[in-house]
Amino acid sequence: MTFLKYFWLGLCMLVLSGCATSIQSSAKREPLDPAAKWVLLPIANNTDTPQAGLSAEAMVEHQLRTRGILGVQHYPASLSRDSLFEPTERKVTEEAQAWARGQGARYAVLGSVQEWRYKVGIDGEPAVGIALKVLDLSSGEVAWSASGAKSGWSREALSAVAQTVLAEMLNTIPLASSAAAK
Repeated sequence: MTFLKYFWLGLCMLVLSGCATSIQSSAKREPLDPAAKWVLLPIANNTDTPQAGLSAEAMVEHQLRTRGILGVQHYPASLSRDSLFEPTERKVTEEAQAWARGQGARYAVLGSVQEWRYKVGIDGEPAVGIALKVLDLSSGEVAWSASGAKSGWSREALSAVAQTVLAEMLNTIPLASSAAAK
């Protein structure tokens, strides 16, 4: 009888682990100022899915605003090279950082998408993998970074899985309280 109970418990844990989110993050000790000028820079698309980086950017911008970072400025479209045939290069990131410094921004959010697809197979589960970082443009140091991955259920939307991963990741950014930030 106990064997059967442990078998079912193990099977349930195995099934539930298939939809788990994996988040790893790190940050400097001092909280970041949400009232400072923030910019969203290109998110590199390292997948075979066209415009996955652009989709991630839209979601990241929304999530930053929900965290109280209201003055997020988006980089100019001329700096975007998200395409299946011409992947984003390091040069674009450097150009975008130079643009952000020229705008007087304090923090820049950028990153890369490693997975953004429906898995092949009968169920076709959505899967997302992404890494983000916040650069302190005054010092050039990484103030916060995180990577996350999640695989969803077969009837779940890819965008829903991506929103979950990004929300969980961006919620780990240490922000100063709005009273202290002013």
